[in-house]
Amino acid sequence: MTHSSNKYILMVIAAALLSACSITKKYERPTTLKTDQLYRDQASADSTTLADMPWQSVFKDEKLNALIQKGLDQNLNLKNAIENIVQARAVLHQSKLAYYPTLNLDASATHNKQSEAGLNFPAGININTLTTTYKLGLSTSWEADIWGKLSSSKRAALASYLSTDAAKQAVQTQLISDIANNYFLLLAYDKQLEITKATLESRIKNVETIKDLKEGAIVTGAAVVQSEANQHAAEVLIPDLKQNIRETENALNILLGQAPGAIDRGTLENQTAPENLAIGLPSQLLQNRPDVRQAEFDFRVAFESTNLARTYFYPSLTLTASGGFSNLQLKDFFSNSIFYSIIGGLTQPIFNQGNNKLRLTNAQSQQLQAYNNFQQRLLVAGQEVSNALYSYQMAVEKQDSREKQIAALEKAVDFTQQLLEYSSATNYTDVLTSQQNLLAAQLSGINDNLQKLQAVVDLYRALGGGWK
Repeated sequence: MTHSSNKYILMVIAAALLSACSITKKYERPTTLKTDQLYRDQASADSTTLADMPWQSVFKDEKLNALIQKGLDQNLNLKNAIENIVQARAVLHQSKLAYYPTLNLDASATHNKQSEAGLNFPAGININTLTTTYKLGLSTSWEADIWGKLSSSKRAALASYLSTDAAKQAVQTQLISDIANNYFLLLAYDKQLEITKATLESRIKNVETIKDLKEGAIVTGAAVVQSEANQHAAEVLIPDLKQNIRETENALNILLGQAPGAIDRGTLENQTAPENLAIGLPSQLLQNRPDVRQAEFDFRVAFESTNLARTYFYPSLTLTASGGFSNLQLKDFFSNSIFYSIIGGLTQPIFNQGNNKLRLTNAQSQQLQAYNNFQQRLLVAGQEVSNALYSYQMAVEKQDSREKQIAALEKAVDFTQQLLEYSSATNYTDVLTSQQNLLAAQLSGINDNLQKLQAVVDLYRALGGGWK
């Protein structure tokens, strides 16, 4: 290189250091995100949140906690999420290595035969047309990160790595939620089966009672047939409940990463919900919700990709050097055979400006999409918190009324049966109606309890609990 070339390169580098900050932009979280109104009708100034509780404290059932731990150890989707982290970590490491120069070793022996006619030397000149060249050398190349191209690539790789880590955390929170919800659903089916079997036993006895009353001419044959139909109506519920239990057990086993089988479990009556369902501040979703954090990291990837696209409009400076030994004689290989070269290359795009503009337009569009996805994910998070909390409140609101309804129906069944036996003021249709209403209310009461338990699970996940 000439002295003027060196001077030109130094001027370019100096100019780059002064202007690089205007080419690539520093990431800042968008200020247009509105988080203060994410919780509908739930103004809170307290930062205490259920999301900060470990899942072992949220769920008091040791058998459920054992299943959750097994799921965290064995779930296949979670294992794949972890492998995504491994791959992203490798890409991040590659982006860091781009800062360092490459180094290559070249060792070769070249056997070459020239054509005498092709050389076109005068007659009588003896030329050796058969040569063997031995070469041993090192070459290196390094690109100066003048405009922030390598820095943007590294920051994009880092954001991508953090995104996969947040995605794994999102899989974990969803897994805990799915295991807990299916576990509570299984307990609800168990309780419904228990109540239905008890009801069936009661109706079988009731059929015998009605038959005795018919013998005493207190009721007609129609009442006997109705009582038998009422018995079969309870019987037909049992196979469906058993199927639901089997399918829920199988679903749990998939979440646990194991073959189908029975699930060791407790009872619905022993389940308790946390006393304080604090939801904290809406802005805490930005840190606590893994999927929201993942969406922001994806936005950062797109942001840095836009930075990278801007750098293609500016020249790149590459320095290359090579050196070693080259000789036609192997025995004199290291004698007077040293060679080297140093090259500084400055590449300025000229005729590909159209491609560069399209690359930047595409990157900016993808950045806008990533921002929209980020904002959408945050809105969905607020919606899920609102829905889960309201579902819990409505389940609690129903609880007292449901208990009174069941108590009243139990009395109605007793009264109508006694009236049927000792008075002509009623008929079996009244007994039948009260019995059917009682069973429906008891099954609905179980669903109310299930709604409350699952609402706690959904609220815990919606707030971002379970991954810390």
